[in-house]
Formats: sequence, C-alpha cells, structure tokens
Amino acid sequence: MLFLLGSSRRCFWTLLLLTLGVFLLAGLLRVDTDTLAPLLGGRAEGHPVTNVMFLKTHKTASSTVLNILFRFAETHNLSVALPAGSRFHLGYPWLFLARYVEGAGPDGSQRRFNVMCNHLRFNLPEVQKVVPNDTFYFSILRNPVFQLESSFTYYRSYVPAFRAAPSLDAFLAAPHTFYNWSQSLNNAYARNHMWFDLGFDPDELAAESHVRARLAEVERRFQLVLIAEHFDESMVLLRQRLRWRLDDVVSFRLNSRSQRSVASLTPESQERAKHWCALDWRLYQHFNRTFWASVRAELGPRRLRAEVARLRARRRELMGLCLQDSVPKNKTQIADRKLLPYQSGEADILGYNLRQGLDNETLRMCQRMVMPELQYMAHLYSLQFPEKPPKDIAFLEA
Repeated sequence: MLFLLGSSRRCFWTLLLLTLGVFLLAGLLRVDTDTLAPLLGGRAEGHPVTNVMFLKTHKTASSTVLNILFRFAETHNLSVALPAGSRFHLGYPWLFLARYVEGAGPDGSQRRFNVMCNHLRFNLPEVQKVVPNDTFYFSILRNPVFQLESSFTYYRSYVPAFRAAPSLDAFLAAPHTFYNWSQSLNNAYARNHMWFDLGFDPDELAAESHVRARLAEVERRFQLVLIAEHFDESMVLLRQRLRWRLDDVVSFRLNSRSQRSVASLTPESQERAKHWCALDWRLYQHFNRTFWASVRAELGPRRLRAEVARLRARRRELMGLCLQDSVPKNKTQIADRKLLPYQSGEADILGYNLRQGLDNETLRMCQRMVMPELQYMAHLYSLQFPEKPPKDIAFLEA
C-alpha cells in the first residue's frame, strides 16, 4: 500500500512538472498556449456558457450572429425564446414584453429559455422574466454612418422619413424636412436606430451627463458589445468569453447586400450623419474603445492575430466544403428556394448555393450555416413547438 501511495505521488509530481515545463517552453518559444490546450485535455477552457441573450440590433451584421446562436442552440438542444404565434419578431418596434415569447405564461410562471436573440426593443425587466439569472448579455454595434446608409436602402419603402427623400444625401442635407418626431415608432429606422434598439428615446437631447448615464447603463447590463467593422476579432473575443469551440463561431456572411445596392455617401453627408445620429455616434465611439480595451486585456495582439487567422482559415475550409463557390448569389441565382433570403426595399440581399453530392450529415451542417434567419427561426419553432401551426413564410411561396 505504501509503495502504491508513493508511486501515485511520483506520478502526480511528474505530471505536474511536465505540464509546467510545457507551458514554460511555450512562453520561451512564444507559442500560444491555446494551441496546446488540446494536448492537455482542453481543461483550460472550462464549461461552455449556454445561457445567452443577444440584443439583435438592425443592419449591424447581427443576422450572422443570430445564425451562430441558432446553430449553437440546435447543436446543444437548447431552448430559444421565439416569437409567439405567427410573429417573426418579439414585438418590435414596441418595447419588449414577455408575452411576445411563445411558451411564456401570463401568470408570472414563465418558462425560462437558454437563448434569446430575435429582434426586440430592449426592456430589461421583461427580458429577465424569460431568461435565467446567469444569462450572458451581449450586443453588436456598427458605425452609424454606414448603419444609416444600410437602413435607408433596406427600409426606404416602410419609413415615412425615408419615403419622401429622393436620396440619403438629400435626407441628410435637411433631415427635419422629412422626419417627424411624432411618428417616432414608424421612423425608428431613420435616427439613432441602435440607441432606439437599446430601449432609449432616439430624439432625446444629447446632454453630456445624460449620455454618460445611458452609456454606463448599457455597460452594467451587457457583458460584451461587439463591433461589426471588426467582426472576426469580435468572434474571437466572444468565443473567449463564452468558452465555445472554434466551429461554434465560424460563420458565412448572411443578409448582406450586393455592391450595386450600396450607396456611397459624400464626406459632407458622412459628417451630417454623425451629427443627425449623434447618440448612436457616441454609443459607437464609447464601445469601440471598450471593445479594444477588452481585446488587449484578455487576448493581446499576438494571440488575437493567431486566433483571427485560425478563424479565417476554418471559414475558408468550410466554404470550400459547403459552397458551390465562395461568391454570394442574388435571388435569381439561388437554386434551393428554401434558402432564399428575404428581400426588402431596394436592397439586393444575397445568399448561397451548396455543393452537390454532399453526404447527409455534411449537408445538414452546411444548410444550417447558410439558412436565412426567417427560415431558421421557423425551423426551430417547429422543433420546439411541434403541436403549434408552423410559421408561414409567404415570400417563399411567391
């Protein structure tokens, strides 16, 4: 017995010294210890976070993030807070209420969901009724100049302020000619849209003390705010925080527009957009700084470069595996109508064709990666609520 105990101690100390030696050697050779984690059983990463709330802001690459979350939920058999009945969003543009979620009871005994990521206007007390207490909250922002340009193209036929303007340049030259603050819900897409999505008033005065208080409020609630212009870096940091696998955050760009439907704004219009959307501009500037501060603190430049390279290499690998070619297609070129993206306004929304001859398992994986958000939401709804009538996606039948 004493011999066995001594042998066990020797094995323990040998393994400990070997582990320390590996990490010391990695430091001396400047090797990213993340690449060594699989050799040590991957224990450094810990258990993945499975309760997440993503505030899906508009025209910010959020559809791609939503696809990532839907895939993660389906892969891990997690519940998703989905729009009730025939709805396709969670009450937008009104402030979110728990009753907008399928399966949330009216008596306060709501079911809690692991993942919440469909469009809603943030309302914390109501959100807290349908997600667990340990939920990880995050969102994404985009430069408001380009976010406004995208909104103008995508929502022009729906938004009163945009409909009357001959162009976005003309709108920005005299916005109050077209914008009526009394139609704030209908005109939500036309001014400080990300500020609005966060539950704030897009027309409130940008007094310094008030803006700082709002920014602090967002910081207190959201553990992470991603930046669309640095999408790959955002995915690396998100993966770090959630302790997910690389494939969990690899994605193809979804709901993107063809280049012909992207307008070029004059330098004067870009400055006017910053002034017109001053609250969004402050929001973006602030969280762009906090994002890079987090990257420096948690990853550092060398590890960030390595992780971004890994992410991009894996994306290229999956594109080669899944796609007929890597170039997104317009709606007339997409062979599988079930994978058609929803078209809106003057925007030509692109999608993908899959390779022929994929085996069943690979085909399912690839289909999930390119599935537009309305179809994926309807798919998850049918899985979670098989007793309910399925969502009717009318444009696929046209």
